[in-house]
Amino acid sequence: MPELPVSPHIRHALKNNAIALMKWLIFAVLVGLSVGVVGSLFHLALEWAGEARAAHPWLLFLLPVGGLAIVAAYHFAGMDDDSGTEMVITSIRSGQPMRLRTAPLIFFATTITHLFGGSAGREGAALQLGGSISGALGKLLSLDREDERIITMCGMAAGFSALFGTPLSAAIFAMEVESVGVMYYAALVPCLLSALLAQKVAVFFHIYGTLFLVVDVPHLTVDSIISIILLGILCGILANLFCRVMGLGGALYRRITQNRWLRIVIGGCVVVVFSLLTGTSDYNGAGMEVIRRALAGEAFPLAFVLKMLLTALTLGAGFKGGEIVPSFFVGATFGCVVAPMLGLSASFGGAVAMIAVFCGVTNSPMTSILLGYELFFGGVGIEPMALVAAVSYMTSGYHSLYHQQKIVYSKTKSNYIDSFSGDEPEE
Repeated sequence: MPELPVSPHIRHALKNNAIALMKWLIFAVLVGLSVGVVGSLFHLALEWAGEARAAHPWLLFLLPVGGLAIVAAYHFAGMDDDSGTEMVITSIRSGQPMRLRTAPLIFFATTITHLFGGSAGREGAALQLGGSISGALGKLLSLDREDERIITMCGMAAGFSALFGTPLSAAIFAMEVESVGVMYYAALVPCLLSALLAQKVAVFFHIYGTLFLVVDVPHLTVDSIISIILLGILCGILANLFCRVMGLGGALYRRITQNRWLRIVIGGCVVVVFSLLTGTSDYNGAGMEVIRRALAGEAFPLAFVLKMLLTALTLGAGFKGGEIVPSFFVGATFGCVVAPMLGLSASFGGAVAMIAVFCGVTNSPMTSILLGYELFFGGVGIEPMALVAAVSYMTSGYHSLYHQQKIVYSKTKSNYIDSFSGDEPEE
């Protein structure tokens, strides 16, 4: 049988594609395994910190001392100007690798924050861990600027996946978060493979993905769709408020003093007093147990307000961690309280509001839909979750947890606006 003729142009394209695929498969394996190991150790460190704090409540009083240790670590490492997750997003945009020293610093600082009772998440640290390790690998491999951007995304995906056990949403988040309205599809294969491998490494360490149970999912009728849309609008407004409150925390401390050492001591004392006044440790640490209770239909009516305030007071003072798990907390407790007023169950309301608030604060709708699938036992209630996330995305405005996030396209029109988070573009 005669062979079909293949033009030199097609042959050349096939060869280049095969080389690119092999290159990124190799790089993704390196990133997934290395970040997966470090991310798993980080997960275990945070577990230890939470258990130690629960066993020894007096550790809360050492939070100001822990804050001084964090400032000292960053100062002596020459990273007084560290901007946290903003650095990762800037690194993707510029193609310049992050400094490797970021990894041990954020590992140490976030563990200290959790050990002594600061209110913070863990995903911001995971993104920085992954970005700095993959950036160092990219520099070692002498990658060009464009490839540096992709390998940094791989590290973000791997770090997120190792901690949450959600490889699909981790991969898409890394591609989606830097530029709203644009996704770097060239990074799809390496990000997905890195995330999958990092998850497998975590399982090797007996760390399994976070899973929640949601019950009383409503049938999609006209009434339930209207209720879901109303809840999405409220979540969008809440997400905008959450972002603004996070920004005000740091501004408040800077108005009091520009001295980092004094600022974090003041912040530590404020968090201690706040915790004593509330009379509970529910708002310290990440708050995963409170989230589980909310998804079971139980939440204190003002829990979402208190968590927002304490997280802003913690991170604004200079403690380290992340805002995504706190946004889960805020969304879950808010939805649990508000949903019954709209004719929806508390459990279902907590679940969809958790996804919706995350969507609003990160401007990442595709990631949010995938999170709804991966976090809730194979996507129970995924259709209403997708709807409420979409509504929250549209109504949350142009603020974000990440000030370096670019809003490339309008949320309400097919307009190119190219502005930064927090700007109010003309549409």
